[in-house]
Amino acid sequence: MGQEWKVIVFTLGLDEYGVEVEKIKTIERIPPITRVPKSPVFVKGVINLRGVVIPVIDLRGRFGFSENEYTSDSRIIIAAVGNVEIGLIVDSANDVIDIDSDHVDDPPETAGGIKAKYLQGIAKVGDNRLIVLLNLQEVLNESEIITHTA
Repeated sequence: MGQEWKVIVFTLGLDEYGVEVEKIKTIERIPPITRVPKSPVFVKGVINLRGVVIPVIDLRGRFGFSENEYTSDSRIIIAAVGNVEIGLIVDSANDVIDIDSDHVDDPPETAGGIKAKYLQGIAKVGDNRLIVLLNLQEVLNESEIITHTA
């Protein structure tokens, strides 16, 4: 048996994605978001979360998916990678599961249109559930996000 990963599972459309629990600070309902001029479409702006200003990106937009209206299920996952803290808007976040690393395959070149560099792997859970594991280091790549804002 391989290493166990504790993963928060969230959805974008009909697909399930996961990120390691230790990279997540909190999951919040979507508060008012202040737009930031000249930012890329997927950068929604900033929020004030308990006195801390946090940039917010819509993961659908980040991955080039069509954006949806936010619903009562929509959430912001506050993630931290290194010294970067950022809010990720997802369709819903509703599960924490343990995944055995033996059940994780390397990512294909693209999965559902997402470039492989954003992926850590594809986890097989149960008989027919697939969870795309994100590489937050790349998803939150500052230079790439800043390049898009210039």
